[in-house]
This record gives sequence, structure tokens and C-alpha cells, in this order.
Amino acid sequence: MGRNIYLFGIKFKFIRWLNAGIPGDGRCLFRSVILGAWLRSGKQSPTERSQKVLADELRSKVADEFIKRRADTEWFVEGDFDNYIVQMRKPHIWGGEPELLMCSHVLKTAITVYMKEKKSASLKIISEYGQEYGKENPIRVLYHGYGHYDVLRSPVEEKMIECKCRVKLVP
Repeated sequence: MGRNIYLFGIKFKFIRWLNAGIPGDGRCLFRSVILGAWLRSGKQSPTERSQKVLADELRSKVADEFIKRRADTEWFVEGDFDNYIVQMRKPHIWGGEPELLMCSHVLKTAITVYMKEKKSASLKIISEYGQEYGKENPIRVLYHGYGHYDVLRSPVEEKMIECKCRVKLVP
């Protein structure tokens, strides 16, 4: 999805991703993953209340997955493992890379994390989880770089305007 432009014989493809505006309530990672899974499957976005409930359910399953995989995960969690799990079950505690990895196992799907590049505002892949479940159509999450995650919605074509010898994108 996107539009191809040929400029000086070089093919460019422009894709615009939209973020959903997930609230920063401590559940943002889990909400983003849940909403990404829904959108990926073609379902309509769940209500705000449903998002909270589903995010908390995913959080609980992620904590259970940590316990199930304790031998593989204990070394990369901060501090005491048992305390980490107790804290992670609380809805206001932020999730990060370890939780994204466990989300991919719980949902048995790939999750790709993007970050905006400062100079160009283009998106760059910074992490990929769950590749063993397939690389096609991953859940796409945007990391804002200050502890906040958002879901990336399906690509929307950019409107292209040719301006003399340059290509200009109009949102």
C-alpha cells in the first residue's frame, strides 16, 4: 500500500502510517499490542473500556508467560524476578522490551517496533519480536523514545504533488 514515484529512473514508494493516540496510562504498550492485533485481523477498534480490559488481560498473560519461561527470562529482568512479576501485574507499571517479547509469545505473532527518526520523521525499525511465528503482517508498534508506545495503523496513501523537479508530500 502506497504509491510509487519514479524520479530520475529511481523507484520510490511512499507509505504513511497513522498512530492511534494511545493514552499514557501505564497500559500503553499492552493497549498498542491489543489494538494492533485487532486491526491486523480486520476487526473494528474496541471501545476505550474494552481496550483497558483487554490490555490488562494481556498483561496478566504476559506475566504468566514470564513465569512459564523463567529459566530463559530471569536473567534479563531488572531486580528480583518474583518482585518483577508482582509489579508487572499492576496496571500502572510500564512495559518495555521484555514485555513485547512475551506479548509475541502469548499472541504467537510477530511484533515490529518502530521509532521516528529525528531529522526526517521517517519510521525506522528498532526491534522485531516473534519472528518465529512468521514475518508477514506483524503487529506494528511505535515507540516514542520516552517510555510511550502507540499502535501504527494500516498504511494510507500519501497524496503526491510534483513541484517542478522535486516531489512533495502533502498529508
